[in-house]
Amino acid sequence: MRYLAPAKINPFLSVGARRADGLHEIVSVMQAVSLSDTVSLEPAPALSISVAPPDAAPADETNLAARAARSLAGMHGLEPAVAIEIRKRIPAAAGLAGGSADAAATLLGLKAVWDLRVSRKALERIGAGLGADVPFCIRGGTAVARGAGEDLAVLSCPEPVWWVLGFADEGLSTGAVYDEYDRLGAGAVGDPYEVADALARGDLDRLGAALRNDLQTAAISLRPSLAKGADALSAAGAMAVLLSGSGPTWLGLARDEAYAHAVAAEVARGFARVEVVHSLRHGPKEITRV
Repeated sequence: MRYLAPAKINPFLSVGARRADGLHEIVSVMQAVSLSDTVSLEPAPALSISVAPPDAAPADETNLAARAARSLAGMHGLEPAVAIEIRKRIPAAAGLAGGSADAAATLLGLKAVWDLRVSRKALERIGAGLGADVPFCIRGGTAVARGAGEDLAVLSCPEPVWWVLGFADEGLSTGAVYDEYDRLGAGAVGDPYEVADALARGDLDRLGAALRNDLQTAAISLRPSLAKGADALSAAGAMAVLLSGSGPTWLGLARDEAYAHAVAAEVARGFARVEVVHSLRHGPKEITRV
């Protein structure tokens, strides 16, 4: 089986103080977008994993997809006998949940490969044990996540939202950004109502005014040169600019597809890579059964 595994962006990310369990309380609007890895699954004598390009993600059992296979197999008393091949387009350490997307596609694909009777909600619970973004990456679409990311509620987004993604040439550690956020002084979690209502109504002006990422200041504190990306997107005419998750990828909100491509062309030289994407109404999607 072959699945598209969509990236995730955060039009809204509010972060509270660190909890007793070491995790942070968050309220986040998450949205699947049309930049995807491809995850292929095939029955095999034992668990194996390959990644292309080879340096795009670990090709060993530290890979979240491999951990997902072991977790699902263990839950059902099976051996994780599967060959996993991942073709990466989502950059690592970019704030786009590439590893979580691959794990989500692996869980959904193995449900079919192993003919398991397991609900999507049960898969989301397994995913929560792998990483805070995995449950959303299983569900896809647009949703608000609370707690440590495990409490999801679907949001309405009937019209596609277009974004320009500007990638830095080097990743940024999520853990380091959260540590810097704590050092600078954590705040209280906020309410995503304005973003949620703007998405439901297709009101892009209101959406742009409501974008929020509490980690943005911490990420720029760790890497001050990041601010140049935001300046470039703003100067090129993006309606609003926001760091995605823990960064270092910038999101530029665009009014429509043509507008997005115009902004992307204007900023192409200022980033290591630029992509034009739109919101999706689904998560991992089967594209071929082989």
